[in-house]
Amino acid sequence: MTKSTDQILLTKLADAAKTGSISRRSFMHYSMAAGMTASAATGLWTSSAHAQEPRRGGTFRVGIHDGNTSDTHDPGMYSSRLQIHLVHQHRSFLTLIEPDGTLGPDLATQWTANADASVWTFELNPNATFHSGKSVTANDVIASLNHHRGDDTTSAAKALLAAVTDVQADGDHTVVVALESGNADLPWLMTDYHLPVCPANDDGTLNWQSGDGSGPYKIDSGEWGVSWSLSRHEGWHLEGAYFDKVDMLVLNDPNARQSALVTGDVDAVTAIDLKTSALLERDPNIAIDNVPSGAAITMPMHCNTAPFDDVNVRNALKLSIDRNEIIEKIAFGAASIGNDFHHSPAQPYWPDDVEQREYDPDQAKSLLKKAGVDGLTVSISTADSLFSGAVDMCVLYAAQAKAAGITVNVVREPNDGYYNDVWLKKPFCAVSWGARPTPDVMYTLAYKDDAAWNESFWQNERFNELLLQAKGELDDSLRAEMYREMAIIARDDGGTVIPMFNNFVYARRSNVMHGPNVAASWELDGARGPSRWWFSG
Repeated sequence: MTKSTDQILLTKLADAAKTGSISRRSFMHYSMAAGMTASAATGLWTSSAHAQEPRRGGTFRVGIHDGNTSDTHDPGMYSSRLQIHLVHQHRSFLTLIEPDGTLGPDLATQWTANADASVWTFELNPNATFHSGKSVTANDVIASLNHHRGDDTTSAAKALLAAVTDVQADGDHTVVVALESGNADLPWLMTDYHLPVCPANDDGTLNWQSGDGSGPYKIDSGEWGVSWSLSRHEGWHLEGAYFDKVDMLVLNDPNARQSALVTGDVDAVTAIDLKTSALLERDPNIAIDNVPSGAAITMPMHCNTAPFDDVNVRNALKLSIDRNEIIEKIAFGAASIGNDFHHSPAQPYWPDDVEQREYDPDQAKSLLKKAGVDGLTVSISTADSLFSGAVDMCVLYAAQAKAAGITVNVVREPNDGYYNDVWLKKPFCAVSWGARPTPDVMYTLAYKDDAAWNESFWQNERFNELLLQAKGELDDSLRAEMYREMAIIARDDGGTVIPMFNNFVYARRSNVMHGPNVAASWELDGARGPSRWWFSG
């Protein structure tokens, strides 16, 4: 190796030691291969590993993609990445996903269920306080959950809590949630980003307008679509919040986002341009996290709108995409192949024996002829801010579909307001979904017949019947069989093309440290990087 190559390797090894992502044995082996003596390698390991210990101080500046002027503090209306990252800083949830992917406590210190999982009891942390100084009580949790319930709610999370029949307080710090039938995943469901706990008003309604929360950082100032400034909440009930302040900057343009990272104007970004990731990796001042996840790229077709109301047309469009080429040329390998059902290998009960749908334009032509729409023309909407390569993916799909005689017109939509103006409104579009911890949460949120985010407006009686049964099934083998059947139904009848489950690929300055694991639920350690990470000093 050349001297410069050796130095790059040593820098990367030091960073790996700082983040806990390499063993001492491997570190010593590669350091000596790069020309270091054993004593020098030992010294570098000691100094680097020491930097893994969290330190307090500094202002963490993060560039976030997908922020809009139409965003709001109403948790029932959350949809953008900026809202998701902001809420995980200034508000708290009953439970959270730990860096290693397990379920952990947030406001709830423990939770228990009755025998059939139809009644859950959550014990709250008595030391938790809102930024306003008010203690977090059971009444705040009740108001927060009820905000998403009832016929009048406009919340996207309505479907998640549809089975809840009652939420009651048992003292100031105990909440009892009753369900019409069992749901073994209820504690996992409470991690959904729509379900933070906000202060209750005296009449039992929710005070979400103030932006008050009990999260690790309190809001000092901000403007939707532009930026937010936060400072540490000294009364936070969990460990972390090592930075004194956090600045969140909306950087929808991928080039601007990456340039800000390289120049040091920000300390981390939520997504990098995958086309140039190899070049970015060569910068010794940058560390890249490439995290396999349950996140998904979907292309929903409105099943209540022609021509997508014909299952033959839907399946023809699913057969007209070459997923392997999409992963190679758009995701640069940082993804797992999709199979047109929204259940990823990162989730439990993964049905690995379901036959993979392959690119087959000839079969697609046959289905279009059966539907009486030879020479089909459709339009698909997309935007640069969705994910790295979103527009390029749709252009490549259009080229692939030509072999089936399908003309796909790619409509490049404005970044600002995409999820308000395009998603759920245009009959065929590209969408970037974050990860959900279980298939039940994903299917309930986006595939259940009455879900507000049923993005393809798909209705299937058998699918919904299985979804209800699986919620209360405590036998894992039987539950797995149900999810397998649901996957096949969604693949063969559903209205969503799923090209891939994309990795979260984000980057940080090399002086930004994190532990040996990062959560795979959202970018930046499950959207909790600002409260879990620290500067090396």
